[in-house]
Amino acid sequence: MIELRHLWTLLALKECGSLAAAAKKRFVTQSALSHQIKELENRINSSVFIRKSKPLSFTEEGSRLLQLAEDILPKVQQTEHLLKHGGNSQQGPLRVGIECHSCFRWLMPAMEAFRQKYPEAQLDLSSRYLFDALAALDNGELDLVLTSDPVVSHTIAYQHLFEFEVKLIVSQEHPLAKFDYVLPQQLAKQPIISYPVPLARLDLFRYFLEPAGIAPGVQKSCDLTNVLLQRLACNEGVAALPNWSIREAHGLSLKALRLGKEGLKRPLLGAYRHDAGNSGLIRHWLSLVAAEAGNQQEVH
Repeated sequence: MIELRHLWTLLALKECGSLAAAAKKRFVTQSALSHQIKELENRINSSVFIRKSKPLSFTEEGSRLLQLAEDILPKVQQTEHLLKHGGNSQQGPLRVGIECHSCFRWLMPAMEAFRQKYPEAQLDLSSRYLFDALAALDNGELDLVLTSDPVVSHTIAYQHLFEFEVKLIVSQEHPLAKFDYVLPQQLAKQPIISYPVPLARLDLFRYFLEPAGIAPGVQKSCDLTNVLLQRLACNEGVAALPNWSIREAHGLSLKALRLGKEGLKRPLLGAYRHDAGNSGLIRHWLSLVAAEAGNQQEVH
């Protein structure tokens, strides 16, 4: 008999385009994923995708199963949620994943406003899924994710909240402090201070340095924003941070520079499942986040 896990695996394979990426999305090893696919193929006595096809192509049988998955899996998720929460979209919990180290502080007013309106709802903000928040959302472990890096998914919808600017922060004593903006080549070999995030995932690297073929200097990690800013003030390196982070400088001798002549702008999106049973809570939370963002955009 075809099982739901087989259908989830096929959806992951379609969305990711490879066994390795699909296995990561499903939180299993590639070997376990391959075993699931082989088990499914044995049950239907047919292959579900064409091996070594690039891009990955499904057989006719595989395509029919994908259509089945796309028809019934959202209904399964919705029914499960309604049964679990009694169909009451105004009750908690609302589990929110945040892919941003510096969002918590400015989200506090939105959290307080939400709790006043929905005192029975349990709002839970978490960064524990920092690198896999969207996968956790897809698997039902989270209800909502704030992200700047959407991925294509059949089950996830995105709401654009606002644009923010990523700025380069340097000590007033740093040689770059005399400029209003910097070019990629000016950051060659410059030490980078960042949150404990791989270099390849930093906005500074992905959208500014790497496209220009520029390699930065050593990367130094720091967990806390206020400590990171203090290290910048001590001229230990440079950092690229969302403009709202600069409000935490508290009189430190720092300067914020644009990345490039036009600046580096990034979106903040609210991601949630199409079948979310607590869509009312989600919509209100996102409206509060977008409203609070208006207070964070202008940094002088």
